[in-house]
Amino acid sequence: MYLVKTPWLLKKLYSKFIWNDDRSRRRIYITFDDGPIPVVTPFVLKNLKAHKAKATFFCIGDNVRKHPDIFEQIKADGHAIGNHTFHHLRGWKTDNETYFNDMQQCQQLTGTNLFRPPYGRIKRKQADLINAAYPDMKIIMWDVLSGDFDITLDPAKCLEAVLKHTGNGAIIVFHDSLKAFPRLEYVLPRALEHWSKEGYEFEMLG
Repeated sequence: MYLVKTPWLLKKLYSKFIWNDDRSRRRIYITFDDGPIPVVTPFVLKNLKAHKAKATFFCIGDNVRKHPDIFEQIKADGHAIGNHTFHHLRGWKTDNETYFNDMQQCQQLTGTNLFRPPYGRIKRKQADLINAAYPDMKIIMWDVLSGDFDITLDPAKCLEAVLKHTGNGAIIVFHDSLKAFPRLEYVLPRALEHWSKEGYEFEMLG
């Protein structure tokens, strides 16, 4: 089960995390989790470039290690990089020391001030360890979850939900992964075209 739109109460309970940006400006923040990988990440980069859109990529350290050329292309295209742990660990099911060490292993490759916990699951103690070691680190969550990872979701329905719930200041999650690609391949170019026509600016987190 997942919610496309993050409830305000959850944002209030975890107010130290970043869920969205200023609602008064017509801009959105497109983010991609789990890459970089062949085929999918280059497809994303091609579509972003076509719309002169900047985005933020929350990278898995092991994928950076396996595909350094694609990782370098993300940076060369001017996009922002985030830490998504080295092994895509689920915080609630991982002891704090293991989780923190895994995050640090990814940090050695990404050198970023942005962190997103895989699955959006992180214990308060894990967040405290990260913030103590990296005072400038921002823990980024999201306002809109595309659901592109849901293999039962029709691509057209995925697009409909994303467009319905995206507004000023939204942080939107997509996935540059093989699992998500059947939905992402359909949704991303159409969403970018729609948002461009609606006058949104595409900005990076930072």
